[in-house]
Amino acid sequence: MKGFLNFVREQGVVGLAVGFILGGAVSKVVSSIVTDLLNPLIGLLLGKVGNLNEAFIQIGESQLMWGKFISTTIDFIVIALVVYFGVKLLKLDKLDKKKG
Repeated sequence: MKGFLNFVREQGVVGLAVGFILGGAVSKVVSSIVTDLLNPLIGLLLGKVGNLNEAFIQIGESQLMWGKFISTTIDFIVIALVVYFGVKLLKLDKLDKKKG
């Protein structure tokens, strides 16, 4: 058991697992905040667009959904910040043992 615990701490598995769990746990909440609150506000600021997800540029028969891309990027940034600060606040970054 001691060898397994040393392996987990040396390889950073704890940090990876914590990030995965926190990311999964908050992703729906963050997606809702971005989709239901931020996107409509940004859409209002842009003028005609009712919702950021609906913003696009028409090129021939194709639509470039730049609003959906921006929305997904905001979603990613917020989730990354929540995971980062969650690990820092809980001091879970100290669980990994440095090699050397």
